[in-house]
Amino acid sequence: MQYRRLGRTALQVSGLCLGTMNFGPETSEEESHAIMDRALELGINFFDTANRYGGAKGPGATEEIIGRWFALGGGRREKVVLATKLFGAMTEWPNDGRLSARHIRAACEESLRRLQTDHIDLYQMHHIDRTAPWDEVWQAMDTLVQQGKIVYVGSSNFAGWHIARANEAAGRRGTLGLVSEQSHYNLLVRTVELEVLPACREYGVGVIPWSPLSGGLLGGVLAKEGTGRRQSAVALKRIDKLRPKLEQWESLCAELEEEPAAVALAWLLHQDGVTCPIIGPRTMEQFDGASLRALDLTLGTDTLVRIDSIFPGPGGTAPEAYSW
Repeated sequence: MQYRRLGRTALQVSGLCLGTMNFGPETSEEESHAIMDRALELGINFFDTANRYGGAKGPGATEEIIGRWFALGGGRREKVVLATKLFGAMTEWPNDGRLSARHIRAACEESLRRLQTDHIDLYQMHHIDRTAPWDEVWQAMDTLVQQGKIVYVGSSNFAGWHIARANEAAGRRGTLGLVSEQSHYNLLVRTVELEVLPACREYGVGVIPWSPLSGGLLGGVLAKEGTGRRQSAVALKRIDKLRPKLEQWESLCAELEEEPAAVALAWLLHQDGVTCPIIGPRTMEQFDGASLRALDLTLGTDTLVRIDSIFPGPGGTAPEAYSW
């Protein structure tokens, strides 16, 4: 397993992060535990979850599954860099969501209880809260750090200027600030290249791409057509719209003699500032697929140029991408 520093920190995390959003609503607890055990066997030490995950089983269900896995012992908790998130409303009461100091404190306590642990390694704000002053947010986060309940703070779905304001505010307080940002980033969604990635590089914030395969579209979806796997009407519409690009993509991967999923993940790992993509398997079969191959896959300059020609980005960073 390859390990990378998380942003500007000294923390070492695996080149792939295990996403757990399917644990509970799509994946049974037994199989979820088996996938986490397998992840440790392979050297994957970075697990990501959120307090809202659980689907029809209700908010918190996924954290509880992970907590019961930690309770099995065997060094499971000690080996894992544990990341969770807060923001979404956990109940209908007005202060049971967003980023008030009150909710940050309460949400952390509840996540610790569900996860059956005494600390969270990376506590992430799932979305920006434009009503919460940064002094209030950092006062609450800094208190949790001082109490030993969290170690690092990260963000998710922030704009570039949110990352800048957050870290400038933390700097005025003399604290570490954001060390990571989870962004929607893949070959089909490259908007973050305009301002989010440059901001993260400037502030030493590690980028953790979510949905790296765009819901499976970049994982060889055309080759799997007719295999019996059911697709939603929305997914089928997306496939038809993108079919010419996907045909070129899968043809290129076939030339490379590599699985499309591995190439898509490897492309992300080649991007400056990216720490590790999140993989979110529903089954052990999916988990044992081509994902780990991405860590050993080096894409040459010619290949990267061809990939850019199939899936063009925004043209570089802002403002040059659209002004000059």
